[in-house]
Amino acid sequence: MHDFAFVFAGFAVGLIVGLTGVGGGSLMTPVLIFFFGVKPHLAIGTDLLFAAFTKMGGTVSMARQRLVPWRVVGLLCAGSIPAALAALWLLHRMGPATAQAQHLMTSTLGIALLLTAAATAYKVLVFSAQRQAAELAARRANAANAAKPRHWSLPVLLGAVIGTLVTFTSVGAGAIGVTVLLLVFPHLPLPRIIAADIAYAVPLTLVAGLGHASLGSVDWPLLLQLLAGSLPGIWLGSRLVSRTPERLIRSALSVLLAWAGAKLVLI
Repeated sequence: MHDFAFVFAGFAVGLIVGLTGVGGGSLMTPVLIFFFGVKPHLAIGTDLLFAAFTKMGGTVSMARQRLVPWRVVGLLCAGSIPAALAALWLLHRMGPATAQAQHLMTSTLGIALLLTAAATAYKVLVFSAQRQAAELAARRANAANAAKPRHWSLPVLLGAVIGTLVTFTSVGAGAIGVTVLLLVFPHLPLPRIIAADIAYAVPLTLVAGLGHASLGSVDWPLLLQLLAGSLPGIWLGSRLVSRTPERLIRSALSVLLAWAGAKLVLI
């Protein structure tokens, strides 16, 4: 019965990701911790590989459509991958199952969820205007200029922040990543921003997830059950996206994530 519950949870999260684009980590990790009582280090490690495998297919599809701005992906990875390795080294030194590491993970997870809630609310309030402005600017700028950040160091530094958050919490590569890209690459068209966000998350979550696996922080049977549900869920959500009130769903999600984040911070 528990196995079916994990498959259903994977399906529900996959469906919401397909409908809204909100990162699976910001939903799956709190569900595993609060509803199934999974230890934080196991929930985070398992969810990282869950994200890597689910986003791999999206990256291949977008690369075939030539939507991925690889220069942008490279700049983000230049900051996020070293930061992820540093965070893994710290977890290895502390021991992921120790009380100190668990407290660090849950506190950081709470902060990441609050940031994701703010980023999701930002999308609801500002996203349409931002999208129109970006697309208008993209028409005026050529492709090379569109992939140039406000300053070369910004994507590297912000990539490092996201890499640290993702390694400690499995949250940050989705809603926070898109918001960062919108601000740092104002001339990049929206489809390429989404493609960049999905593409750079694959090596980041793979490195962080395999690092957690080496620390014993991945539940492999649980991972397979979640993927069994999430893959059809994402497929269905991506086909229903045009028929659902996205603003309403995003607003409800931002409230839910803020509640989960506040609860974790106050533990």
